[in-house]
Amino acid sequence: MNLPKGFRYSGVAAGIKASGNKDIALIVSDDGATVAGVYTQNIVRASSIDWNVTITPSDQFRAVVVNSGNANACTGDEGIANNRQMAEATSAALGVTAEQVAVLSTGVIGVQLPMEKIEKGIQDAATSLADGEANFCAASEAITTTDKSPKTAQATVAIDGETVTIAAMAKGAGMIGPRMATMLGVVMTDAQITPKVAQAILDAATAASFNRISVEGHMSTNDAVLLMASGKAGSQISSATDIQQLSAAVTDVCIELAKMIPADGEGASHLIQIDVTGAQSDDAADQIARTVAASALVKTAVTGNDPNWGRIVSAVGYAGVDLQSNEINLVLNGFELFSAGQPVAFDAAEVSKSIGDNFETQIELSVGSGAGKSRHWTSDLTVDYVRFNSEYTT
Repeated sequence: MNLPKGFRYSGVAAGIKASGNKDIALIVSDDGATVAGVYTQNIVRASSIDWNVTITPSDQFRAVVVNSGNANACTGDEGIANNRQMAEATSAALGVTAEQVAVLSTGVIGVQLPMEKIEKGIQDAATSLADGEANFCAASEAITTTDKSPKTAQATVAIDGETVTIAAMAKGAGMIGPRMATMLGVVMTDAQITPKVAQAILDAATAASFNRISVEGHMSTNDAVLLMASGKAGSQISSATDIQQLSAAVTDVCIELAKMIPADGEGASHLIQIDVTGAQSDDAADQIARTVAASALVKTAVTGNDPNWGRIVSAVGYAGVDLQSNEINLVLNGFELFSAGQPVAFDAAEVSKSIGDNFETQIELSVGSGAGKSRHWTSDLTVDYVRFNSEYTT
């Protein structure tokens, strides 16, 4: 794995998780980095989000500390103090200021952080920092909760004769509702960019990736994605063409990561991709795609390998978008099921087999002759999902 220059990583077990798995991660830029962030839009949000909003974007950034297993959300004044204590413990271990440290937390809501364990974990993580793939993977493991495995992606791009590397890690499998990040993620690059450019790149990447996924439509209290740029790849990227090239590469990495989240949805047996075209605007197409993705009936139909096109078409109809029903067309896994507002004869057993034989289900909807389009990814809804989440804290 190619990793961007200028970063060190670590992931350790501090005893926050009952499983004993890794639960504290550090990502450090020893010589400083530019940082930008996007955060949950939930009014009920964790102390870490309020902290990070005040310190990003910045060109004086040094580190992010992550704890998993405890969200530190809805924990009042004690939670606010504990979040600051995490930043201060990290700053003391690294010799930087607390305001140069972002904090990310994920896990159960409403439980106070075990600060003695966390402070020791931060010390252990600081002493084990290294810049290699093994440490990158350890950090990516330490940020997970109910994930089946860590989620990472990487890309290298040549920009104006210089090689720029991007690497990213994310966590997320449940409580995924698409509005500003939808999970925890850290994207790192050795490109040299200003905070303004970093924020614009991250906003665009998030809009095309993490804001287009869902599992059950439940927005988290802790969602956050950070973009860190060490500047070690060469001179500052400033021309519109070069910025666009970097932005496209960051977006591709984020899309790759984003698809892993509903694919890893708790109990999921299918990843569902929904493409909507022909709408009067991109916003209208997005509203349709989100509505279809949120339908429990559509999700369970895919779980049961059932080509029940009526569930999909009716979801389009209640999406709140102005369209004509006789202009709706539906293709499922390459099979035309509905055309110009009418059903099409098809072999139900063949279409059912195509769903059952493939992990990814493709839903293509055309709703008119407009230029608006959108793509969304979600997971199906299984008995295992219900069982897992009904027993999550007990």
